[in-house]
Order: sequence, then structure tokens, then C-alpha cells
Amino acid sequence: MGESGIVIIGIDPGTRVTGYGIVRELSGQVTLVDAGTIRTDTTKPMCARLGQIYSAIAELIKDHSPDEAAIENAFVASNPASALKLGQARGAAMAACAVSGLIVSGYEPTKVKQNLVGTGRADKSQVAFMVERILGVKNTRWASDTTDALGIAICHLNERRFSRMAGK
Repeated sequence: MGESGIVIIGIDPGTRVTGYGIVRELSGQVTLVDAGTIRTDTTKPMCARLGQIYSAIAELIKDHSPDEAAIENAFVASNPASALKLGQARGAAMAACAVSGLIVSGYEPTKVKQNLVGTGRADKSQVAFMVERILGVKNTRWASDTTDALGIAICHLNERRFSRMAGK
């Protein structure tokens, strides 16, 4: 962090699709650095897919040198097998961040929605709308995994700002 601002990578983990969003904040202005999805090969065993997630996140970190990472916390799904898979994808992404020396902050989906939209029950289109407004981009047609990851990164920037203002 310095004259170039702070760069945050936001991650929305999933075993099929992991969304990522990288943003920079400089003088209170948030700008888009990179965003997209990591799509794993669903014909491969789970260990190979987790390796794909790890490698792709590590490459993004190498390419963009973020200062911090933010990731969506795994929610308890009604299907325990789904929750376990989600937790494994989250672990692969977190491991890539940790090996790169990044501190990782986790956020509940309702916290991200509350932070960006003003209500924890906002739908994905409302999150996408606010992400586009905050970043000053229009009609991106991003996958919801991408806008969720960008929302997580923006939420983290907001939480950092609030913590500093509160003297924490």
C-alpha cells in the first residue's frame, strides 16, 4: 500500500466456478483492476479441481500483487456434501493467499449485501448494480460469481475504512 493505493482481491469460492475481483482504492476512489471466473474441469477428480483453484488464485496474486484478500465465508447449505465441497474450494483459495503472505478476511454473504445494498436480503442483481455503480462501469454482463467477488472486495475496503475511522 502506498502512493498507488491499496489493492484487494475478492474471492467467491466454488468447486465449479470461483469468482474473483481485484479492485484498487486510491484517495477514496475505487477502480476495477481485473475480474472474472475460474472454471474448473468438472470431469476431473475433486483434488485436481482444488489444484486448479489454488493455481489460478496464486497466478492472479503474482500478476496483480494485492495487499489483502477477502473471501466469502461458507454458509451452511441444506446439503452437507455441498457445504463440504464449498469449504474445500474456500480452503484452496485461502491457501493460495496464505502462501503468498496475504491476510485473508472472511465475510458472510448477508454482510456483503448489507454493506453494498443496505439490506442483507438483497438479490444478486442488486449487488451487481451497486458493484457497477461503485466501480463506474456499465453493462458488464459479468457472471454473478464475478460480481459477488467484486462485492466482497468492496465490502472489505468499506470495513477497513470504518475500522480506521473507529480507531480499531
